[in-house]
Amino acid sequence: MSAFVPTRTDEPSREKRLHEPHSPPPTRPRHRIAGADVSASIAVFLIALPLSLGIALATGAPLQAGLVAAAVGGIVVGYLGGTPLQVSGPAAGLTVVTAELIQRYGWRTTCAITVLAGLAQLGLGFVRVARSALAVSPAIVHGMLAGIGVTIAVAQLHIVLGGIPHSSVLDNMRELPAQLAGVHAAALSVSALTLALLLTWPRIPGRLGGLLRKVPAPLVAVAGASTAASFAGLSLPKVDLPSWSSHALAGLPEGPVLGLVAAVLTITLVCSVQSLLGAVAVDKLVATRPELSARVGRSDLDRELLGQGAANVVSGVLGGLPVAGVAVRSSANVQAGAVSRNSTMLHGVLVVVAALLMVPILELIPLASLAALVMAVGIQMVSLHHIRTVTRHREVLVYATTTLGVVFFGVLEGVTLGIAMAVAVAMHRLTRTRITHDEKEGVHHVHVRGQLTFLAVPRLSRALHLVPQGARAVVELDGSFMDHAAYESLQDWQNTHTAHGGSVELIGRRSGVRIGEPTGPVGLHLDGTGTAESADCRCHPWTAWRNHQCEIPESVTSRDGQAGEAQAAGADDSDEAGAPGKTGAPGNTRASGNTQASGDTSASDDAGELNTVGSAGAPDGTESPTGSGRPDESGVDGADRVGAGSETRGVSGGTDGSRPSGRQLARGISAFQRNTAPLVRGELARLAREGQQPSQLFLTCADSRLVTSMITSSGPGDLFVVRNVGNLVPLPGQESGDDSVAAAIEYAVDVLEVRSVTVCGHSGCGAMQTLLNSEPDGPQTPLRRWLRHGLPSLERMSDEDRPWARLAGRAPADAVEQLCLTNVVQQLEHLRAHESVARALREGALELHGMYFHVGEAQAYLLAEEGEESTDDVFDHVGVADLSA
Repeated sequence: MSAFVPTRTDEPSREKRLHEPHSPPPTRPRHRIAGADVSASIAVFLIALPLSLGIALATGAPLQAGLVAAAVGGIVVGYLGGTPLQVSGPAAGLTVVTAELIQRYGWRTTCAITVLAGLAQLGLGFVRVARSALAVSPAIVHGMLAGIGVTIAVAQLHIVLGGIPHSSVLDNMRELPAQLAGVHAAALSVSALTLALLLTWPRIPGRLGGLLRKVPAPLVAVAGASTAASFAGLSLPKVDLPSWSSHALAGLPEGPVLGLVAAVLTITLVCSVQSLLGAVAVDKLVATRPELSARVGRSDLDRELLGQGAANVVSGVLGGLPVAGVAVRSSANVQAGAVSRNSTMLHGVLVVVAALLMVPILELIPLASLAALVMAVGIQMVSLHHIRTVTRHREVLVYATTTLGVVFFGVLEGVTLGIAMAVAVAMHRLTRTRITHDEKEGVHHVHVRGQLTFLAVPRLSRALHLVPQGARAVVELDGSFMDHAAYESLQDWQNTHTAHGGSVELIGRRSGVRIGEPTGPVGLHLDGTGTAESADCRCHPWTAWRNHQCEIPESVTSRDGQAGEAQAAGADDSDEAGAPGKTGAPGNTRASGNTQASGDTSASDDAGELNTVGSAGAPDGTESPTGSGRPDESGVDGADRVGAGSETRGVSGGTDGSRPSGRQLARGISAFQRNTAPLVRGELARLAREGQQPSQLFLTCADSRLVTSMITSSGPGDLFVVRNVGNLVPLPGQESGDDSVAAAIEYAVDVLEVRSVTVCGHSGCGAMQTLLNSEPDGPQTPLRRWLRHGLPSLERMSDEDRPWARLAGRAPADAVEQLCLTNVVQQLEHLRAHESVARALREGALELHGMYFHVGEAQAYLLAEEGEESTDDVFDHVGVADLSA
């Protein structure tokens, strides 16, 4: 098993002369190209070659122009650009714009426009405005690319069917029925074969598929279709590359000045935005490879814009297409293991070699095959993921306007319409405010949705005056902005209402802060009239109690403590205390890793590492066990201490000054009831009516640092959680009277019919430490009897004939981490031995996943599927990249 640790070298400094005066000077190390860069450049070249020819075909430019742009993009941008791993060349996003310019002004003038656009990019790069280009709404960018994709797909469909495309989308759509009636069988068959190979090649299963997928699907599709067409003797139009001596170069621009200026602005806009967004996406991809991020660093967007401008100048002068960063090639470059800009530059050199030496081979490619390839790229530009994203953010109107504008009017016009629609939507959201009033159980609720400006003051005043004098009122502000007029109106009403004996509670973005009254750092009244509710901390819900930064006055704290004790004392007689969804979701009684389950708070003296038995605190060797029920120094009784769990225990049973007291539990519950419960009450009510229908069983350790809902971004009803010390899955029949884990597995699989089961381990697991350090002849405490289910993991790690579980990109830090990884793999095997799991796996109704969470890095790793990596058990780094074609 090979492993490597990322290293980082400092910038070379001027070396001192340490050699003797008459001795030869020390030799400088020669510049060497890493083998990873060579292999990555080959992979990118194999993708770029057919795509460059296809994009040139789609624009109506000479086919050599695509090769020129690919070579210049690789060499010039690779050398000068600010994103070392981004691959530039002819981009599908520029197809529509370039085709329109060629038809209107001719090829030589289009090359001149490309040169001028490059100069404009150089100017923008020198004034350092690259970061400002990212201010364009993503809905506009994605809508622009979608519109270009639709235009490409409709035009190339005519070539796929054996016809000739028209200049506009409307003409192409109008002529499509006639084209379908006169289909060219040979062209259609070659195109169908190309699309079939393009779609099926990445989906070949098994180890053989993993090896075959190393060859790019576009190359396989074009090569397969070309070979089939040659063997079948089909008569089809094919690639025609005339002699380079007759290649047309740039000429002086000819045409109306305003039209030329608009063309230059369009090329500059599309090239710049696409390249800069691609650079940001490449940064996200690089971040998924920790060993690479320190070596490559983040993109310099201004330098990237300068590199793109220089490439467009050179490409235009040499008679090439406009150049921009290309998502498909950049993604392939990173995934192929590139480590520097050398891979991008080598890919450009390979394109030059192919353009000079592989002309006879390239001329065997049917144009229908290239058209099918470009059509597939155009379809992929209409991303369903982007549509879902803009819909979720309520920007689908901007997206649709931009897309339709690009399709029917052109790129520049469509982007202009998209910007206008985005401004209109922003103004609508700023001025549109919905104010409602209703009464529930004697409490009057005034809900303000949207920004509160002077335009909404009359409606706000009418709603507030519906609240009777002396009544309790709750004003919910669901917005992020309030101007002075609205502030004064709300403040005046609040003062008047409270003067007549009423009460007002403001909740929302900054709940607990009373308008017009002096407040402390956490929204507490400084006049001594604060309540337990207003004294609650405003830290994030996932902030650990000990990490809260709020300064709570002692007077308020004492009142909080009394209120908390009163709540705790009355909890047994309250229906709310046991209501489903109030203290935990069904099937997951430990919904938060920060709160401990009440129950047995004692631990075995022999273990010395457990906080609580059956609680959410995992063994980490940081706690000293003590008995429960003894009052602490602050006077909180044993019942409160059990509720607070191990967070309140010290060696002598009191607080040590560095941890919050048991009152924090009452304050936490109060914060939930006030801030979170109103937001989730509707969803929990639905779950109470319909019952739980979780999609996953999540089996993990009881460690308090693992907050399952936080690391999985899940909510109530999503996960059926089972937690125990060491995330162990006992083999069937070996639990010695404790069938809790087996019962949970059977209930989840057979009754709840979950679709997947995940076993999650974590770094620094105290159970694994205990397992490593335990003596064979030691006393059989409850902890040691439970940990015997982890002995197979220990044996698996010691077996030299079996591959070690490891993390992708680095070796395990120590033996404990090695055992934590091995334990996940072993417990998955135990899981397969359970009858309900085995049956569901045979029926194809269940998936098993292994997961490892590094607490110190806040980084999750997923166990690779069989056949993805190798025969080893490799945990892959889970990143946040989203790079689409």
